[in-house]
Amino acid sequence: MSTTTDNPDRRKPQRGRSGGGRFIRTDESAERDAEACRLRTNGATYRQIADQLGYADESSAWKAVDRALRATVAEPAAKVRMIELARLDLLFAEAYRVMRAEHVVVSNGRVVMDPADPTKPLRDDGPTLAAIDRLVKIGERRARLWGLDAPIKVDLPTYGQVEAEIARLATELGMNDPEVPA
Repeated sequence: MSTTTDNPDRRKPQRGRSGGGRFIRTDESAERDAEACRLRTNGATYRQIADQLGYADESSAWKAVDRALRATVAEPAAKVRMIELARLDLLFAEAYRVMRAEHVVVSNGRVVMDPADPTKPLRDDGPTLAAIDRLVKIGERRARLWGLDAPIKVDLPTYGQVEAEIARLATELGMNDPEVPA
C-alpha cells in the first residue's frame, strides 16, 4: 500500500511495524531499495534517486542502495564489485551493439561508395574493430574483478643449470675435446 506526498510522482511505501514498534521491511520497500540500487548502477546520483523514488534526501537514497546491496552481498568490497560488474554489463551490451552494426565510410559529409561496386557504400571496419577492442578490455576488467587471472608460474633455470647445459652441449659438440681446435 502506498501513500502519496504533495507530488503524485513521489510515492513512499507504508512501513510496517513489528509487535515491538520497530519498523519492518515490506516487499514494497525492498523493491524500492532494489530500484534505487538499479538507478545507482546506471549512474544516477543519490539526489536523482531521492527525487525519482521519493526519498527525503540523498542520505536516505544512499541507505536504500546500501540496504539493497546488504541483502545480496555481505562485505563492502563485494558491494562495489557487484555495482562495477553491473556497469560493465551495460558497457558490454553497448559495445556489442556497436560491433554488430553496419558502419560506412563518410568523407566530407558524404557516404563513400565502394569502388568495386558503386551501388554499395564502402564498409568502415574501424568502429567494429574499436568495439572488439573495447569488448576485450571489458572482459579483462571482469576477469580481474572476479579474480580469474591467476598468476602464471614460469620455471626459469638457475645460473648453475644454464652453465651445466652449456657444458653438456659443448661436450656433445666436441668443443671440450683438447684435440679439436677452438
